[in-house]
Amino acid sequence: MTDAAPKTGALTRFLNGVERLGNRLPHITMLFIYALIIAMVFSFLLSFVEFDYIHPNTGKRIEIVNIFLPENLVAFIVSSVKNFMNFPPLGITIVVTLGIGIAEGSGFIHACLRKLLSITPRKILTPAVVFISILCHVASDSAYTVLMPVSALMFYCCGRHPLAGIACSFAGLAGGFTASFTPSMIDPVMQGFTENAAHIIDPDYSVNVLCNYFYALGGTLFVILACWFVTDKIVEPRLNAFMPVDDKIADDQDTKMQPSTQREDKAFRKALATMAGLLVLLFVLCYPDDSILRAEDGSLTSPKAPVMQALVPLLFIFFAVPGLVFGFAAGTYQKANDVIHAMENIMKMLISFMVFCFFAGQFLYVFGVSNIGSLLAIAGAEFLRDLGMPSGFTLLGIIILTGMLNILITSATSKWAILSTIFVPMLMMLGLSPELTQAAFRVSDSAVNVSTPLFPFYPLLIMYCQKYCSKAGVGTLCSMMIPYTGALLIVLTAVLYAYWMLGIPLGFHSGFDYPSTMFPE
Repeated sequence: MTDAAPKTGALTRFLNGVERLGNRLPHITMLFIYALIIAMVFSFLLSFVEFDYIHPNTGKRIEIVNIFLPENLVAFIVSSVKNFMNFPPLGITIVVTLGIGIAEGSGFIHACLRKLLSITPRKILTPAVVFISILCHVASDSAYTVLMPVSALMFYCCGRHPLAGIACSFAGLAGGFTASFTPSMIDPVMQGFTENAAHIIDPDYSVNVLCNYFYALGGTLFVILACWFVTDKIVEPRLNAFMPVDDKIADDQDTKMQPSTQREDKAFRKALATMAGLLVLLFVLCYPDDSILRAEDGSLTSPKAPVMQALVPLLFIFFAVPGLVFGFAAGTYQKANDVIHAMENIMKMLISFMVFCFFAGQFLYVFGVSNIGSLLAIAGAEFLRDLGMPSGFTLLGIIILTGMLNILITSATSKWAILSTIFVPMLMMLGLSPELTQAAFRVSDSAVNVSTPLFPFYPLLIMYCQKYCSKAGVGTLCSMMIPYTGALLIVLTAVLYAYWMLGIPLGFHSGFDYPSTMFPE
């Protein structure tokens, strides 16, 4: 015990230092404002330099466009609203969030989690909680407010350490975000950035919204096994030795599993039946070979298939309709205005995101129109080609770099908005597909989330921990989660390389090489 305490203290001091450093960074929106200004200044300075790089698509020499020229400045100002409205994740996020707001406001999401965890066998509690956490990827951020405290409660009621429940559910939800059973909100967001970045090299390139789905599905088993091992063999034994549960714990919602009422149970069954009905209806509509939801060639998975293009509205429907049924049946919704209020309440959390989208949209415009993105991609590709490194090492470098950046910038949207414009075209020049680059980014982006104090939900999770262990703090949570980061980085990277070596598709209409993954018109 005396040997372990100093190590824990040193780790806590190190992580607190990282937290202090990260807190000195400007707001993420300010970072994009600075990036916008820097890109405009560089467009002016580099416009006087002649480069020998040739664009592979146009065959013309790369020339940097000076944004400060009067005609270019006017074009930038005129297009500013369009830049904002066309920012890839803006509309997607708003539409899906409205559906989640209906389901969450009605209590349907909470009821689903409570039911899933209540029927979980105690012998397989850890893998079951991780499994449920991965299922909760479709609920996005709303899952944090329910999944973590309920998981802690389940562990506590089973005589296990409650903080281990928080740790394994957090690892499955945020750390294993790359792995998923079903499409989630992040898929269309990532796809939009990836496709836009690919257009720097190939304006006709199309990225399927489920381009990483097979990889995500295959990774779920290994994420569950990794989190199971880390929880039972590393994290929980350490918690039992050095972090005892407080003698006095609030005995209301923290120590008792609140049973659902008979009315809520009936409402839940109606909502599940509604969801099953929607799935059957979707299957019936998609089944005929001449279905209007299929592409002209009869494909359901082609990027041109209406069912693929309608994935975001479908997510809205599959959240909203069962949520409405549950809400009115359970009594949480009394009138239509209650539904509107639920959507309004959840939209409040998107205010800062929409401000970010405005400036990020302007940055992407300047970065693209000025040709700085093309210059960086082509110059970087030639530099890597001259180094003669195997493609596998180049991809591993991206995984490591993304992980380092994720310590300070945890938002996948914020990082990929910039990194996609550099990584995707650069690796296309090296013969690697945008879909593979996106998958590599998602590996470390998710695995490192759980270990950085700058993760937005850290304060909330620490509060949940303190309900059972009042001495828990930032260092406690970080020290719990670092083993998960190491394990998830290893298994997710290994699965990605296994897919690559065995030639297993990453997703629908997705390959590893460029231009072999291009789709015919």
